[in-house]
Amino acid sequence: MHNPTSPSSPLAPSAEGATSPTAMPTPPPMPSIHVRAFLTWLAIFPLVTLGMTAISPLTENWPIVLRALVLTAIVVPVAVYLAMPQLLRAHGALARRRARRTVR
Repeated sequence: MHNPTSPSSPLAPSAEGATSPTAMPTPPPMPSIHVRAFLTWLAIFPLVTLGMTAISPLTENWPIVLRALVLTAIVVPVAVYLAMPQLLRAHGALARRRARRTVR
């Protein structure tokens, strides 16, 4: 039987390839759970407020559960795919800037 990690195998890791100059830099650490909770609120609150204002003329006679269903079907994807990545990116940029200032 052939061992795929034997030294003669092309799949075996090489010592010279262990530290590649094109290696990706390590990503910044995830923000704390408290920061993520705040950023999530920061994304959700304005979206819910705008969403409620936008759909209220159309849904004022609907049951509350149906209004909540429609509102969350719009707000959650917008928050997850648009707002949160932007907020996390902005937070990362601020964290990197703050880290550079403390190194100086």
